[in-house]
Amino acid sequence: MGPKIIAYIDGANLHQGSKSLGWPLDYARFRVWLKEKYDVETAYLFIGLIPKNKDLYTSLQESGYVLVYKEVTYDGNGKVKGNCDADLVLKVTSDFYEEHFDGMILVSSDGDYAGLVEFLKKRDKFRTLISPSNNCSFLLRKLNIPIVYLDSKKNILKRR
Repeated sequence: MGPKIIAYIDGANLHQGSKSLGWPLDYARFRVWLKEKYDVETAYLFIGLIPKNKDLYTSLQESGYVLVYKEVTYDGNGKVKGNCDADLVLKVTSDFYEEHFDGMILVSSDGDYAGLVEFLKKRDKFRTLISPSNNCSFLLRKLNIPIVYLDSKKNILKRR
């Protein structure tokens, strides 16, 4: 058995990033691709908990994601606020110290994760960044890490 690889996915960043590309992401196919390409055993998807989305959550779980819910709040205009960054960083850090993985994949374009990535890279635990957006943060790009842009996998991952 090979090394244990875990993917940590910023759900909002993946959703917004794939939306910005102008093509619908097939989440089930994405999960299979993570397994086949990177041998991802567990894929944690950090996502805001909105009751009306329960069918989406069921579908994601059936596709093989482990959902990590964040309670959402609403701004003055009724827009959902459910930033999962701190929860994702805490989960990765906890899993690192408890030695739950040999390597990790991060799915996000958000520069807020640069410190985490740098920490894991120095300890040879960081494998690949999958950037949902073609506008991946400079803070991540400057770390000299493997980056795969989701748009380059459109032919494999686009919902048909």
